[in-house]
Amino acid sequence: MSEQTEQTGGGLDTAKLSLAIALLVAGVMGFYYFAAESTLLRVLGLLAVTGLAVFIAMTTAKGRQLGAFMGNARTEVRKMVWPTRVETTQTTLIVMGVVILVGIFLWLLDTLLGWIIRSFIG
Repeated sequence: MSEQTEQTGGGLDTAKLSLAIALLVAGVMGFYYFAAESTLLRVLGLLAVTGLAVFIAMTTAKGRQLGAFMGNARTEVRKMVWPTRVETTQTTLIVMGVVILVGIFLWLLDTLLGWIIRSFIG
């Protein structure tokens, strides 16, 4: 019996992911450290650092796997058959009706149980 193990990444991938996480942490810390500066500049700086961290993370094996997964997920979403407006309206009305009926049932049950408890207590 032969076992195949897929080796995803190594020391370089770990270093890249660590660098990406360190960049994100530094970006968030910088955002709050420069609180006296313009909010627009701080947000732009944080977005730039985040973009760089994502770029570095996507160069790893895990990043490529994530990219492939996202592409496949997008393809599957495009294959979905979405309900029409009429189907959506009908389903919404049915759900609202059932919720109202269950609410009335629970209210009646609560009232009945409250009446039974009050009759025992006196």
